[in-house]
Amino acid sequence: MCSLEIQPPARVEQVLAEYTQRALEAIARQRQTREELKARLGTGPEPLKYVIVASGNIFEDVKQAQAAARHGADIIAVIRTTAQSLLDYVPYGTTTEGFGGTYATQANFRLMRQALDEVGEELGRYIQLVNYCSGLCMPEIAAMGALERLDMMLNDAMYGILFRDINMDRTFADQHFSRMINAYAGIIINTGEDNYLTTADAYEQAHTVLASNFINERLALQAGLRPWQLGLGHAFELDPKLPNGFLYELAMAQTVRQIFPASPLKYMPPTKYMTGDIFMGHVQNAMFNLASVLTGQSIHLLGMLTEAIHTPYLSDRILSLENAKYVMENARDLGREITFKPDGLIQKRSEEIVAKTVAFLEEIAQLGLKRAISQGYFADIKRPPAGGKGREGVVRKGIDYVNPFMERLGRELGLQAAEGGKRS
Repeated sequence: MCSLEIQPPARVEQVLAEYTQRALEAIARQRQTREELKARLGTGPEPLKYVIVASGNIFEDVKQAQAAARHGADIIAVIRTTAQSLLDYVPYGTTTEGFGGTYATQANFRLMRQALDEVGEELGRYIQLVNYCSGLCMPEIAAMGALERLDMMLNDAMYGILFRDINMDRTFADQHFSRMINAYAGIIINTGEDNYLTTADAYEQAHTVLASNFINERLALQAGLRPWQLGLGHAFELDPKLPNGFLYELAMAQTVRQIFPASPLKYMPPTKYMTGDIFMGHVQNAMFNLASVLTGQSIHLLGMLTEAIHTPYLSDRILSLENAKYVMENARDLGREITFKPDGLIQKRSEEIVAKTVAFLEEIAQLGLKRAISQGYFADIKRPPAGGKGREGVVRKGIDYVNPFMERLGRELGLQAAEGGKRS
């Protein structure tokens, strides 16, 4: 039994409205601060160099993040501890013990934001901060990021379903609400299409990446995000032994760039075919860096020469940053100086990818997205529509259901109707 007496609906709405207003004002102030800092300090030339810290200890992460920024990083992502995406709550406070990453908490967000602001003032360049609002706490972590002025959030519409076996209804409801929060906060989302190519062949399944870009774009626009907030993902993941593989990589990168000209694309480095040979790995990353600057990518996650060996050391990040700076500065305007042959291999590969994408999306339109996922259309992974983790958190809205944030955000973002909030 609940010890609190049932309150009149008008009184409940009044109290909720006060707290909603306070929270949205705090988020709006953080958005304004970000815009002012970017205008005053700038953010560095694109492709923006993005590196990950993942020590498990937020205080150590701060030191590593500041060191990376001083050596040229523009974006710092604090990767989450293993399996946090499966926790149906958010841990509290600063944390020093994580596995393969650091817990995403509001206190950790605040500490890293302060550290990056300090080093940004020192360098005269605004350093952007990234975390992950995916898994079972998408809206909760999106809200924390909005309140603590994160700049980007990993926020894919289908990642949790495919790679964490989270219930479809739970994921689609949560991604919608979390994206409304990100839209209002002025946060750029990053989508996770690169993950498809870790389980499916990058040459044969390239069209599934582009199709997912379209799906992520449509769902994001429905949640109020603008094209400039859509860090749509793709990756440099072809087998390096494939003849003309670099040309095929260029074809994919240029195709995505031209189809989404207003979006800050997130380009992911080679990982699947990194063997532990650090010398070959450094060459693969150099080719990736060249493809990125040539095709005008925006958000560039640096490849590490020690991929497949260990979590990067400071020295590994520095070498990767030096590699990227060398290649990108030496080829800064190469993309403006060359054209692709109309009947050449790159152009034909692009046309093939687009044609396959259209046919693939038409099939999905006939089946329905949930059924297509259940049949393994993406990443060669099948998930049942009614299964998955977190299903018990999905309920029908009652007649007295109220979500003042969804209603206010819907109005603020100019949405026709605030749909998608199925959790109570």
